Amino acid sequence: MRTPFICGNWKMHLSPEPAAALARELAAKLGDCEGVEVGIAPPFVSLPSVAEAIARSPIRLFGQNCHWDKQGAFTGEVSAPMLRDVGCDGVIVGHSERRHFFGETDATVHARAKAALAAGLQTIICVGETLAQRESNQTLEVVGHQLRAAVSGFSPEQVAACVIAYEPVWAIGTGKIATPAQAQEVHAAIRGWLGDLAGASTASRVRIQYGGSVKGDNALEILQQPDIDGALVGGASLKGDDFVRIVAAAGQKAG
Repeated sequence: MRTPFICGNWKMHLSPEPAAALARELAAKLGDCEGVEVGIAPPFVSLPSVAEAIARSPIRLFGQNCHWDKQGAFTGEVSAPMLRDVGCDGVIVGHSERRHFFGETDATVHARAKAALAAGLQTIICVGETLAQRESNQTLEVVGHQLRAAVSGFSPEQVAACVIAYEPVWAIGTGKIATPAQAQEVHAAIRGWLGDLAGASTASRVRIQYGGSVKGDNALEILQQPDIDGALVGGASLKGDDFVRIVAAAGQKAG
């Protein structure tokens, strides 16, 4: 049984004080989230304050990105060891906003994921297609290519240490959402590709999250799909009660 995993991606929202306040609210409301793994990914500047706020809770801390080198002349970047040093348990790499706004490529996603794993960070690798790609029936081709590129050369143990987040780009922040059947189709394909790459046993252990306008009122229907093991939550993760509802929906699956 794969433990459901809900992670909130706060993106470029909440400076240290309000971020800590939200983290304290979540820590209080999710003090007992047995059967569900919960993470939050605040902006880099808010990581220390959030780390302190959740220190005595089961909530895990994630970075939103990391560089592939440990240190160097890379203005504006943050390394995986730096994330570890401020208390992070994991990191998100390859988010569609990084790919589409900041020139992230399959090669750099692979390099970032490799560095994150080497630093002992749980690594959420994001994959997903644009609306144009879906409408031209390229979804499986695009997502399969992104996945294979991201974990190319990884051992089964490294693959098992990753979480894959399928996030259709057309459903992020738009209010649109893939139907549960559409999401399950891609999740099942991802698990099949992982089996080809790392073996069926490893593929059965890897958790695959869905990301794309997940909210408290639609989470349960999505999470009930057999290959959907959690959610990478954007806007709803900034609203304490809504995020708690999503975690509760995951708990119903776990139960």
